[in-house]
Amino acid sequence: MPDDHIRIHQVETLSDDWFLLKKTTFDYRRRDGSWQRQTRETYDRGNGATILLYNRARRTVLLVRQFRFPTYGNGHDGFLIETAAGLLDRASPEERIKAEVEEETGYRVGEVRKVFEAFMSPGSVTERLYFFVAEYDAASRASEGGGIAEEGEDIEVLELPLERALQMIASGEIADGKTIMLLQYAALHLL
Repeated sequence: MPDDHIRIHQVETLSDDWFLLKKTTFDYRRRDGSWQRQTRETYDRGNGATILLYNRARRTVLLVRQFRFPTYGNGHDGFLIETAAGLLDRASPEERIKAEVEEETGYRVGEVRKVFEAFMSPGSVTERLYFFVAEYDAASRASEGGGIAEEGEDIEVLELPLERALQMIASGEIADGKTIMLLQYAALHLL
């Protein structure tokens, strides 16, 4: 995409602690050709990957439950039911998601299939999320999972019938965007 629609004037780092928060002042060329000065804060947490493990024969999915402080601060109990996910940390999306799913769920998968990519909160967060699916069975279990305690992870593994997981979206028990997207993908294309 040509850069003839943006002129950056100033970039200020507001925080470089957990992740990087910047304030950028720029001119944006509008569709009518006029230029408009704008200021935006962007939160750069790196790119990530997520995966839905499914068992076609049993019509089940593997999800995880963990505490997410930002949701707690926004009126939720903080315990989200999610698909396994993690930041890429300089690895390829495929490599990282294989390691992440084993850390979180205890299941080892050989082949993963990318189904799409998405920006989850493009108004302020730079993260691009890579979405994967893979089949699992009892023989895929390599450990108990649960995440890495030293990284603050305390993850519960849940095996649910797909129909129950879809009902949990409607009831609000599943409120995580990436998980909702992958469960709907599974309902339409996998199970």
